[in-house]
Amino acid sequence: MQIGIIRSKSQPTNSLELENNQIRRNLITKGKNICLKLVFALIPFVGFSQVLLEAKGPGETYELINSVLAPGYDVVENPECVHPEFGRHIAEVWDNELNKYVFEFYIHVVPDNDRCINLDRQRMEIKTYDKSPANLIGTYGETVVYKWNFRLPVGFQPSNNFTHIHQIKAVNGNDDDPIFTLTPRKGIPNKLELIHNNTTKVAKVNLSLFEGNWVEATERIKIDSLQGTYSIEIKKVSDGITILSYTSNDIMTIRSDNSFIRPKWGIYRSLLAPEQLRDEAVRFASFSIEEAAATLVDKDLANGNNRLKVYPNPANEIVNFDFYLSEKSIVNLTVHNLIGQKVKVPINNELKQPGPFHTTFDVTDLVNGFYFIRYSFGRNNEIVKLCIGR
Repeated sequence: MQIGIIRSKSQPTNSLELENNQIRRNLITKGKNICLKLVFALIPFVGFSQVLLEAKGPGETYELINSVLAPGYDVVENPECVHPEFGRHIAEVWDNELNKYVFEFYIHVVPDNDRCINLDRQRMEIKTYDKSPANLIGTYGETVVYKWNFRLPVGFQPSNNFTHIHQIKAVNGNDDDPIFTLTPRKGIPNKLELIHNNTTKVAKVNLSLFEGNWVEATERIKIDSLQGTYSIEIKKVSDGITILSYTSNDIMTIRSDNSFIRPKWGIYRSLLAPEQLRDEAVRFASFSIEEAAATLVDKDLANGNNRLKVYPNPANEIVNFDFYLSEKSIVNLTVHNLIGQKVKVPINNELKQPGPFHTTFDVTDLVNGFYFIRYSFGRNNEIVKLCIGR
């Protein structure tokens, strides 16, 4: 009886095939390592997916904020172009209640404005934006969690117009109006409003509950233009009592033509009724940004219901796209850099019949870094992240 070796179909049959497989594995590993290095170089982190910004003490406050939210860039939007004699409009001060240093944001009715760009409003905010690390901006299909502490001073004076202390803003496309805001509003009594899409007041409570009290806010957002989810809970630090809570399991959290969403914190208010306002000092502490999904490099890029698969990811030469259409549709597939510019258009407004599709494109002319892949058909949109690493 002859005894043979049964070889599986996937097992290499010769030394050349073994060598080629090893080369492919090395390229994939090298790409992942480069993307991980990009992440570690750009992201100050607690764990892997959480980024924490804490005050450390007086001096170099803007530098500290920038080093966490966008290393090498500037995330501080301030009125110092018109008010340089006051100095920086954020300080790190000791807080006796929290027993640690916190950030104190200052705004003055006169002469502060909005960066010498808009004179009918004034702004002192920090943010993430397109220069921030990829895990500090939220894209389609991701779930992001923002946490922070803040304290409004006793007697805080909002106007009848907008006074935002927190915004969720969209970037690119229709991005003028914020997606969500926390907005103190003058009234009898004054209120703190949670506003969706700059129009709908989805929750409001008496502003007096916040005055002089440190509170902790936790905001969770699943990002989708049609069926997003959103929740926020704000509770007093002293006793844990919840003073504002709102949840929706079916809400727009990004518009279909936006690339990503980002948070902003600070004071952004209208000057249309300056007589209703006063100089303010609002305290913030312990800013946290976290992607609740898997880690940036290892997550499955088939977001939503697996309509789009992108591989390999990280990529170095060729990227593959697999997708499935349940009905005849006009399909667009575009690749964008972090500032929203199109760098590749693998599929441009093509009519596709129902069924599975596969396409590829060359990325050898793209520099190492992160990109957004936008896939759309009909009213459906999906954005996933791609890392180029060589």
